[in-house]
Amino acid sequence: MELLEDLVAANRILAEHGVIDAYGHVSIRSPDNPNRYLLSRARSPELVEEADIMEFEIDGTPVDRQNRPIYIERPIHGGIYKARPEVKAVVHAHPKWSTFLTMVGQPYQPVYAQGSLVYPMPVLDSPNSINNPVMAERLASTLGQRPAAMMKSHGAVTVGKDIVEAFVLANYMEENSYRQYMALQIGKPYVFNEKELALCREKLWNAALFKRTWDHFRAKLG
Repeated sequence: MELLEDLVAANRILAEHGVIDAYGHVSIRSPDNPNRYLLSRARSPELVEEADIMEFEIDGTPVDRQNRPIYIERPIHGGIYKARPEVKAVVHAHPKWSTFLTMVGQPYQPVYAQGSLVYPMPVLDSPNSINNPVMAERLASTLGQRPAAMMKSHGAVTVGKDIVEAFVLANYMEENSYRQYMALQIGKPYVFNEKELALCREKLWNAALFKRTWDHFRAKLG
């Protein structure tokens, strides 16, 4: 099933490129039931295989657990799918560069064209684990209708109409954060103005470009 292959690939690529660590995860809404989602059993994402993919109810209850370990932060996925019916994929990561920004209260700024697609960036004002419905609802509320949100001193989420979109936005977010962080070491980075932001969004929010980015990273998956 191509969707499962893509879900496995997204976990592995994001791990290989340091966007998600051992505790990050990626999900897709079930194509057969909009009130369920598909997520790997709890394991390091660079090791995820199709056999690890499990189905969960929207409240995080596994449909067929078989004694397999499950992620404690799976409420992130159900909470977002419940609040955003149009969302078909969710990435939860603990990325280094964007988390640095939230650790010091430095706002995410669009310093890189593709990074403008997730700006402005809402931030959940809590470093706590999203391991219960209350925290999941807080995160979904913080995210609102945006494609991405950060969690203070914790991590980030990106969402999309498919797994390619959620994956690509996670990469754009972290690349922008890296460039912003590095530029801050030597001066004040240039921040795109409103006209430039509008032009970036017009040109770059493009399914064909998202697919090209996905293909670029997937081709490197060894």
